[in-house]
Amino acid sequence: MKTIERRTRPVQILVVGGGYVGLQAARRLQQRLLRGEGVVTVVDPQPNSVYQPFLAEVAGGALDPRHVVVPLRKVLRRSRVLTGRVTGIDHDRKVATVTPADGPPFTLGYDVLVMAAGAVARTLPVPGAESGPGFRSVDDAVLLRDHVLSRLDLAARTDARARRRALTFVFVGGGFAGVEALAEVEDLAREALRLHPGPSGRELRWVLVEATDRILPEMRPEQSGYTLERLRRRGVDVRLGTTVRSARDGHVVLSDGTELDAGTVVWTAGIRPSPLATDSRLPVDDRGRLVCGADLRVRGVKDVWAAGDGAAVPDLSRPDDPDALCAATAQHAVRQARRLADNIIAELRGRTPRPYRHRDAGSLAGLGHHRGVAEVYGLRLRGLPAWLLHRVYHLMQVPTLSLRSRIAADWAVAAVLGRDVVSLVPARRPDPGWEQVAA
Repeated sequence: MKTIERRTRPVQILVVGGGYVGLQAARRLQQRLLRGEGVVTVVDPQPNSVYQPFLAEVAGGALDPRHVVVPLRKVLRRSRVLTGRVTGIDHDRKVATVTPADGPPFTLGYDVLVMAAGAVARTLPVPGAESGPGFRSVDDAVLLRDHVLSRLDLAARTDARARRRALTFVFVGGGFAGVEALAEVEDLAREALRLHPGPSGRELRWVLVEATDRILPEMRPEQSGYTLERLRRRGVDVRLGTTVRSARDGHVVLSDGTELDAGTVVWTAGIRPSPLATDSRLPVDDRGRLVCGADLRVRGVKDVWAAGDGAAVPDLSRPDDPDALCAATAQHAVRQARRLADNIIAELRGRTPRPYRHRDAGSLAGLGHHRGVAEVYGLRLRGLPAWLLHRVYHLMQVPTLSLRSRIAADWAVAAVLGRDVVSLVPARRPDPGWEQVAA
């Protein structure tokens, strides 16, 4: 029987990142750790966690941006939450360097390290890519909504050529983020056009560019094929097996030879693991993910655990493929975080950690108002049933009752009164009158 090490002080557990994994792991730890057994510290550049599956609805004006953000300090009341970025880890000394937004960097000691830094947007070597918005944060979603509405305003007061450019929207990447964002923003634009006397819905041009041979590759070919057909019936120009060669100054050049001028180019072309693990000389695979065992411990390193997008975790639900790894989905991230927390507690108490094993329950995608596609435990749904299931499932995954109630209220208001078509672009700059007074 394993001997339990007697400790004279609480174990210091450092959680790097407050996203899916960081929030769920810290929440589980604070619930199950005994008094005096451990202290949990969460470090993240933002004092909140974003529920990303609802970003598309924020961009589409169906949800208030504040209602998809979980305040870390409100949920993690028994944990220590620090706002800053972990910029270095010296695991030999068990010290992390934290750089806050304001003030000098400082060091933070720990006994157990949880790497939950997740992933960052994948940058593409495409001229002009840096000028287009991404789609990873609430700011990105709000910026996209405001930008699209501003293009409609521009189209209502300009000549035909400038109008065509303003009403052309290009989305790069046909995964869940790209498809859902395009579908919601298209609904927003069509609703907002009712307030503009000039442009018509027929003038809107939507282009979805995907480098592989199908969209929604996480789903079965039948479901991704259905989604493709629905998008094309709505007038979306879907280019499969196509890449963007250049997007400088809004002039988009595609690999199939097509050239077009677009007022909006949105980059949703995937993610890559946070570079923190590689920079800290922890063991990573060829994609920069931390190499983990099935129990979510980083292999070859004591007292380091990882899960989520930045971790290569064996998929034990596929015994026929010993090299299979868990997909980088929110479903796996949340469940891995809970198992990780339980395993840390088990080790502290002298028990053997258990391996993570979870069969993928399926996938869901919203395709705009009353439209969706889903496959859950082999059951395939389309249209209204899939859309309802998508909303109910993700609503129940939101961590707090307060936010769930606010999201449900937003949906009810939008169903009766329509989407929010107010642009906050002017509010992002100081009022000219205030500038004169301040001067």
